[in-house]
Amino acid sequence: MAAPTLALTGAAPVVNLKPEPWPQIGEQELPWMEEVLRSGKWSWVGPHEQAFCEEFAAFIGSRYAIGLANGTVTLQCALQAVGVVPGDEVIVPGLTWVATMQAALDIGADVVLVDIDPETYVLDPQAVAAAITPRTKAIVPVHLYGCMCDMDALKELAAKHDLRIVEDVAHQHGSRWREVGAGACGDAGSFSFQQSKVLTSGEGGAVTCNDEEIYQTVFALKQVGWAPPPDMKPAELYGHNYRITEMQCVLLRGGLTRLEAQTLRREQNARAFAAGLEELGGPLRAARRDPRITRQAYYGMTLHFDPERAAGVTRAQYVAVLAAEGLTLSETYEPVYRHPLLNLYHRTSPVPYRDPSRLQNYRDLRLPICERAKNETALIMTHTHLLAAPEYIAQLLEAVARVNAHLEVVRAHFAG
Repeated sequence: MAAPTLALTGAAPVVNLKPEPWPQIGEQELPWMEEVLRSGKWSWVGPHEQAFCEEFAAFIGSRYAIGLANGTVTLQCALQAVGVVPGDEVIVPGLTWVATMQAALDIGADVVLVDIDPETYVLDPQAVAAAITPRTKAIVPVHLYGCMCDMDALKELAAKHDLRIVEDVAHQHGSRWREVGAGACGDAGSFSFQQSKVLTSGEGGAVTCNDEEIYQTVFALKQVGWAPPPDMKPAELYGHNYRITEMQCVLLRGGLTRLEAQTLRREQNARAFAAGLEELGGPLRAARRDPRITRQAYYGMTLHFDPERAAGVTRAQYVAVLAAEGLTLSETYEPVYRHPLLNLYHRTSPVPYRDPSRLQNYRDLRLPICERAKNETALIMTHTHLLAAPEYIAQLLEAVARVNAHLEVVRAHFAG
């Protein structure tokens, strides 16, 4: 009887090293946290919040950063601050986390979903151009997984049509486009610090910007209507309580001290993994990197599965065999308009109460590149893999090589 060739058929898995645990903490967070707990100053623009906002703005390269409760309200406040009002249209990619769409809907805007670039799975500028109408007010480029949007093309469209750009930077803390930080390329940037993100406080978010009026507006919107320090007087607008806490900012300040080195390590490992995949050939490859990206942060590494090079093995089968070898990959998000967590026509959604003649028909909407990415081609490797030692990356490539060399065995296994 022939010896097993794959972990799926009884061989030892290739990968015996482990990815980095997440989230991580350092030594500084513990004494800072005790200091905060004993101080009684747990919220309302404490010293750690002020320090984090200054440090994060410096890291991104923006003039201002404002801490908020999460990465959904950051989008809401940023859109309002750049001038979006009820009835305006906001252009959003069809492939993103549901909050990108919800944030615009929840402030009264009408969301226009458009298709994505087939290589990077981020907003396609040509699709954006085709979707602009007299009611369009803003574009929301979502820098998704391990790819940035084409900010040159989007800024050109925005200038031509007098539109605002609010970047969704939940996946890209530290990326740079032509040496300008993601979150400082448009009118405002929205960041999430949810637990899976590369800078995390469990929950939390931030808005970055360079314009003083946008800064003043976002701060007042999140701080129950108060203007920022040193004045802290009523700003005379419609404020909310979207405050971040001192405990969250302790975690963020600690994480920020490690983020630049972690970003560089992820970038180096991603380059090595991409080069290794290219050398191996087969159905799996990395998304091509735009040369205008001068630093790439990774929430996840964007990968392509090519069914035509898989010898009849489906993507789901390929992923299952790699998982048995110790390499776990995931699919991308569902297209927003069909995501099971976002029933756009339920009574709790604002959509049923809008004029249907003004809105896209989300029930019947089909964005073919979004759907092909979800159903056939897109795979994601999470950022924790990219924090590991080079020996771990080498084992991941060995796992891919083993599977690629035995695609016929894989097909026969699932057929039988």
